[in-house]
Amino acid sequence: MAGRGTTSRVKAPVGRTLPAVTTARGGVATSTLLAADDVAAVAVPVAPPADGETEVQPRAGTADAAARYGIDLGDLAERAGLTGAPGEAWTLHLPRRLLSSGPELPWGRLPARLILVGVGDGSPNALRRAGAALARQTRGLDRVVTTLGAEGGVQAPEAARALVEGYLLASYRLPTQATGTPAKAPAAELVLLGRHGERVEAAIADAQIAARATWLVRDLTNTPASTKNPPWMAQRASELAAPLGLDVRVLGVTELAAQGFGGILAVGSGSASEPRLVIVSYTPATGSTGRHVVVVGKGITFDTGGISIKPRESMVTMKTDMAGSAVALATVLAAAEKGLGHRVTAVLPLAENHFGGSSYRPGDVVTMRSGRTVEVANTDAEGRMVLADALAFADAELDPDILIDVATLTGAASIGLGKQHGALFSADDALVSALESAAVAAGEPVWHMPLVEEYAGAVRSDVADLRQVPNGWKGAGSITAALFLREFVGSRRWAHLDIAGPARATSDKHEITEGATGYGARLLLRYLETLR
Repeated sequence: MAGRGTTSRVKAPVGRTLPAVTTARGGVATSTLLAADDVAAVAVPVAPPADGETEVQPRAGTADAAARYGIDLGDLAERAGLTGAPGEAWTLHLPRRLLSSGPELPWGRLPARLILVGVGDGSPNALRRAGAALARQTRGLDRVVTTLGAEGGVQAPEAARALVEGYLLASYRLPTQATGTPAKAPAAELVLLGRHGERVEAAIADAQIAARATWLVRDLTNTPASTKNPPWMAQRASELAAPLGLDVRVLGVTELAAQGFGGILAVGSGSASEPRLVIVSYTPATGSTGRHVVVVGKGITFDTGGISIKPRESMVTMKTDMAGSAVALATVLAAAEKGLGHRVTAVLPLAENHFGGSSYRPGDVVTMRSGRTVEVANTDAEGRMVLADALAFADAELDPDILIDVATLTGAASIGLGKQHGALFSADDALVSALESAAVAAGEPVWHMPLVEEYAGAVRSDVADLRQVPNGWKGAGSITAALFLREFVGSRRWAHLDIAGPARATSDKHEITEGATGYGARLLLRYLETLR
């Protein structure tokens, strides 16, 4: 069809298929694409008033759309009360002529929907929100054409990536089997109109890979615990890794016992679903040089708290307590899909923290994978037990250059930082800086927290090498948890990311969707992309 450019859609090797994103050359004023029967809407950007002005400002394609449709879009935006803020979207539904013999309307052969979308200051974060708003505004439509992110008719790579990420992330729907009834489908295709080059096409492909990783984290994390036990997670990891040719190792109870994974076995001891340890490894093509990054993800497929049982209200969301393992798995899969030049290994310690006659108890002393002993004070602090075993394994067996763990670990992190920021712990300034930059670029913010040396004594025990939870210690729960984990990483470059706050959401907001948010996968992928 005239006016259409090359597709930027990447065939999904794993997981669900995303909505299509394509590019087309040209502008709103002249593109023949707008006359296509299956184009349901045209979306154009508006920005906040400039200094000294009172009306929202048109951006790329808006003035051309106004001229081609014969409509004063600035006046309509003012009447609709638009401010141009990112995430704002308003649809004008245009009428068709009543009689076929009547006069032709200026927009008679054009899409009957014009969508004005706020783009704020045009930054990547603002465009990510604009893309999300467009996705929600166009659910159930066929093709949608837009000039969002194109200034002067030219689409910049970072603008295109942010816009497409926001659009795809907000297009997420729970799998039908999880809800019983499918939600309204996103638009079938988004077409970016403008002048594009290879860098823009690559940026769109990057956005699709990042969004697919986030979709996967959401899918896995939203899966009910009645389905998602440790063996199921291990099987899904193997199935998802197979098309990419990744190496997968799964350790069952026999292997875990033989190799001394006391923490994972203790946590899983009260459940009928046996624990697992899964290692998924990506090695770049021969000749590639790079670092070896190991990502360890907490994988508690359901958390009752064990004998230190949680209140009912606190247990409702605990199917999501394996979000860290989903992030680690999605990261290694995305690294393989992109063909990154670094080795990436995901380590998933998987267990269900239940209670029963064989549950581990407060007061128990557990011998960990590292050989160190830990006094158990609270069976609901199970995440640090499985992570400690997995970190010690990574240190001893995998020889990582960089070791990162991701976990919905402490309520303290959520209380301190709310639902927007992950808590980042590391004493490595360069690693912190790189992760902070990646977080900004991905739109998944972190806050660097201190590893306060004066608090290290809180994790010492009188009856074992370490105490899992401090005794008689008030506050700083996320810090003492990080200090406990630090005991198991050896001398590796290490960062701990506590995502207890941003891993879950109670409602849709911008690119975030209700339930599991998928936070962390795009952050780590950005970090790997920029790692030198």
